[in-house]
Amino acid sequence: MNLRTASRDAVRDGAVIALAMVVMNVTTYGFTILAARLLGPVEYGALAAVMGLLLVVNVLSLGLQATGARRVSAAPQDRLGIEHEVMATSYASSLVLGAVLLVASPLIALVLNLDSWVSAALIAATAVPLSVMGGQAGILQGERRWGPLAAIYVAVGVGRLGCGLVALLVRPDTLGAMVGITVGALLPVLIGTWALRHPRRGRAVAGAPRVRTPLAQRWAKGGVLRETFHNSHALLAFFALSNADVIIARTTLDERQAGLYAGGLILTKAVLFLPQFVVVIAFPSMSRAGDDRRAHLVTLTAVLGIGLVAVLGVTVLSALAVVFVGGSEYADLQGLLWGFAVLGTLLSLIQVMVYEVVARQHQRMVLVVWTTLLVLLCAAPSVGGLTGLLTVVVTLDTLLFVVLLVVSLRSRTS
Repeated sequence: MNLRTASRDAVRDGAVIALAMVVMNVTTYGFTILAARLLGPVEYGALAAVMGLLLVVNVLSLGLQATGARRVSAAPQDRLGIEHEVMATSYASSLVLGAVLLVASPLIALVLNLDSWVSAALIAATAVPLSVMGGQAGILQGERRWGPLAAIYVAVGVGRLGCGLVALLVRPDTLGAMVGITVGALLPVLIGTWALRHPRRGRAVAGAPRVRTPLAQRWAKGGVLRETFHNSHALLAFFALSNADVIIARTTLDERQAGLYAGGLILTKAVLFLPQFVVVIAFPSMSRAGDDRRAHLVTLTAVLGIGLVAVLGVTVLSALAVVFVGGSEYADLQGLLWGFAVLGTLLSLIQVMVYEVVARQHQRMVLVVWTTLLVLLCAAPSVGGLTGLLTVVVTLDTLLFVVLLVVSLRSRTS
């Protein structure tokens, strides 16, 4: 394959994933926007807290995806054996996570100030298919099968929007929304199952050996279960940090301010996930020893460029941005929305750095993320209102990104 053909294929693959992730993000945030409008600031504040916790729980899915993608990309000749290990780990760990969350659902309901523990229990029910999907997506990503992976991404958003909207129309509250989210989470798993069992794929890998690895070996150093744990730990640190502020707002601000802050975070999450396709395409290459400093900076520059365009757009079109986050009930946010866009840009840059930690297995760097979260939690009681909370979060995330970037660049030159 010549350079021109390789470049054309890379652009095509990037476009496929980018389009799929645009559809996923638009439909996912379409559901979020509709929920904010149908529920209003007070009830939506409760749903936002539940969905924030669900994002944190979803780190197991992302950890499984990162593990599968890294291992298949590094050893494509062993992909059937790796697939078996990754999917066996996915099924087992998803059931364990679901059981733990189910037992903890009354406590979750108490901490998040929910009207019913059933809403919290549905987090457990949603976590199971999401985790299984993570293993499936990781295998497809590692094999660079961008078409089926794109289909999974589209199904994530379409399933949430379609099922979630129907559920909200039947029952417009947090419980109704979570029922829709849970049902919608089954659709990408069905697509992933079809993709991994498709006859064409079976013929393509027919000569690859299938190796069954005992559980003890999976947990040993270098095993898939141990790596999944470390990868999930790194992503847990990131998602805990990126979602802690909505829970802090829920517990330290009055109900209206907490709801307004949650509305602003709709924009933050949109900006965060807007350049995510860059990470998806770049991650398999991040795991290779030949991944150099220039490639890393190109990835960061691309993510930063997308973020800056979003911040500029929100600043110029702030009235339209208010409509995006929920309408006239969120009008008090208009002058602050550019700050929420800045926060989303910072989080997208930190996400790139965290995925580099995963790709290169630099596990000690995760402690820097946890330290930032600890500082945020300590500062929370002294925060004065919505603007104060946003200022503190942006400041701490800026410092975190600078530290991670400096350490990363130094490690690449040493």
